[in-house]
Amino acid sequence: MNEFMEFFNSSSPENVSIAVKLFLLLTVLSLAPSILVLMTSFTRIIIVLSFARTSLATQQMPPNQVLIGLSLFLTFFIMAPTFSQVNEQALSPLFNEEINLEEAYVRASGPFKEFMSNHTRQKDLELFLEYSKAPKPTSIQDIPLTTLVPAFALSEIKTAFQIGFMIFIPFLVIDMIVASVLMSMGMMMLPPVMISLPFKILLFVLVDGWYLVVKSLLQSFG
Repeated sequence: MNEFMEFFNSSSPENVSIAVKLFLLLTVLSLAPSILVLMTSFTRIIIVLSFARTSLATQQMPPNQVLIGLSLFLTFFIMAPTFSQVNEQALSPLFNEEINLEEAYVRASGPFKEFMSNHTRQKDLELFLEYSKAPKPTSIQDIPLTTLVPAFALSEIKTAFQIGFMIFIPFLVIDMIVASVLMSMGMMMLPPVMISLPFKILLFVLVDGWYLVVKSLLQSFG
């Protein structure tokens, strides 16, 4: 234990560099859930996939683990160019001791700001800029993350609900048709959901619904 403490207390450049790398790694790991949820495409994807499952009324099918796993891999696929820029511009130079930690943070935030600004509504951004009484930024890089992140999250939720509404419409039509048929036959005590569920699943399978949902998500980030 003493040797371990002496290692970090040593003032040699090599030990300091290792300590900085460990500190950076621990910081990133602790903030990873927040970064994943609020600064990437994960929010839109998981909400839309949840809407698709809810519209089918299949309860827990697919399970939450499947939806979250698919959302994660789609997020990594969509965010791959951004992650590559962060690695090239910030992480690699930092680990090679070409830049300091502060400069690495500035360089790493650049690609994320670029991605988030492309999918943030002007109205949402102005809301947080007004509330914070911050000066109007002249460029994307001048927008503080404390303002851009909540604006981006708000825009993503709205976009996800718009896509989810479009997914709901055909299944709502099926529910209405089934309910009308049951009412006309005098079968008012029979839950329409029990009858409409197979038809909704059949329609979703015939049109290759999951493919269309994922394709729509990918195109929405294009």
